[in-house]
Amino acid sequence: MAGGGFVDGHGGARAEQYEYNITWYFVFACIVAALGGSLFGYDLGVSGGVTSMDYFLKEFFHEVYQRKQERLKETDYCKYDNQILTLFTSSLYFAALLSTFAASHVTRNKGRRASILFGAISFFVGAILNAFAQNIAMLIIGRCFLGVGIGFGNQAVPLYLSEMAPAKIRGAVNQLFQLTTCLGIFIANFINNATEKYKWGWRLSLGLATVPATLMFVGGLFLPETPNSLVEQGRLEEGRKVLERVRGTTKVEAEFQDLVEASETAKAIKHPFRNLLQRKNRPQLVIGALGIPAFQQLTGMNSVLFYAPVIFQSLGFGSGAALWSSTITTGALVLATLISMAFVDKFGRRFFFLEAGIEMICCMIAVAVTLALKFGQGEELPKGIGIFLVVVISLFVLGYGRSWGPLGWLVPSEIFPLETRSAGQSIVVCVNMFFTALVAQCFLVSLCHLKYGIFLLFGGLIVVMTIFIFFLLPETKQVPIEEIHLLWQNHWFWKRYCVPEDEPQVERKLEQQV
Repeated sequence: MAGGGFVDGHGGARAEQYEYNITWYFVFACIVAALGGSLFGYDLGVSGGVTSMDYFLKEFFHEVYQRKQERLKETDYCKYDNQILTLFTSSLYFAALLSTFAASHVTRNKGRRASILFGAISFFVGAILNAFAQNIAMLIIGRCFLGVGIGFGNQAVPLYLSEMAPAKIRGAVNQLFQLTTCLGIFIANFINNATEKYKWGWRLSLGLATVPATLMFVGGLFLPETPNSLVEQGRLEEGRKVLERVRGTTKVEAEFQDLVEASETAKAIKHPFRNLLQRKNRPQLVIGALGIPAFQQLTGMNSVLFYAPVIFQSLGFGSGAALWSSTITTGALVLATLISMAFVDKFGRRFFFLEAGIEMICCMIAVAVTLALKFGQGEELPKGIGIFLVVVISLFVLGYGRSWGPLGWLVPSEIFPLETRSAGQSIVVCVNMFFTALVAQCFLVSLCHLKYGIFLLFGGLIVVMTIFIFFLLPETKQVPIEEIHLLWQNHWFWKRYCVPEDEPQVERKLEQQV
């Protein structure tokens, strides 16, 4: 297969000796940590809905409100084209981008739990500022605090889940982050639907972001630190006790020794960001830190989520179409995430990336061709064509929701070695937030100028990223997180970077293990 060689489910020399049971302590820790995804999801859902509320637009963006009223009865690509309005959305991602470097330092030196707690506090402050905002400046400052909270949460939570999970179910456990993100969006849309008719409704929608932040902070006070982080900090006895407790057995010697050895290697690295640039870490840098997080945003998912309300409006759903259509599309996201959680450790990461990629390409082409016929000319779409577009968009959302959505966080969180894990996750969040902000800031103006062509652009990008996965990503399912490095050493392309030329015995050992 073009993806190269892979290590079996045991991964390495000690991996077959790992033992675990599913304990309530483990379940509690993962559920509480995964609440970090609800912060991100709730904000995505609320901000998208609030920017379509008339009372919000009237108070802060009167020009957009007037344009919306003038063109309420027609379909138009340029209806919401306003750079200050998009700054309201994108400012959060720029703040998250910058804060992730501080989050890396905290995550590595103080632990994953400390970053989770700090993220919850910052998010809470941002929600309060937004709820009581009196002007655009106060809105933007509040968004920046929310962004810092998301930067810390997105840095720590995927790492926490991947490090706490046994290798055989790591995919499903890590995707709790994506599941809570989707549930956050879903709940936020229902809240927006309930509040949009009231003058103060947008303040309530934004202010209720304090609820997931409070739950995450209170729960975080009782969270254990991950065994990997405790060992990395030199707290070996404590690390072993936590490992025994989350695995539900005292027979953890093999896994604990792997953690200790990885920690000893990590301590020799004084500059993890610089270490990421070394030749031996080229696969993690290209795939995990740069490629996957950038491609996740370039799928066009955000554009589809925005564009769905316009399509539903053309079907005659009325003034609340923007909010109800978002509810339906995020419901599809939740369903897709559950499908991915159920099968990702059985079928693997590559399978979902590739088959969903083909599905998403076909959907983007179908949307572009259909919109090219009539849409944007001030005419309502025929009902049959409208229903067809809704079905196609739902299929696209289902494809994204079981592939690039959850796997965009899962794969990077599991492929970095311990010595560069926190630094690598910082780059992941940084790149992800940069492209999220870029798409958020540029999509409306691009939609205005490119019209249906923007969907062809996204379709072409999905072709590129699907080829990228096919040739460069080996399968990581059920491979212990501390043994992932063996995949690169036996990959048809990456082994030239990871296997030293003067150590041919390494390759012979790998051939015996695979």
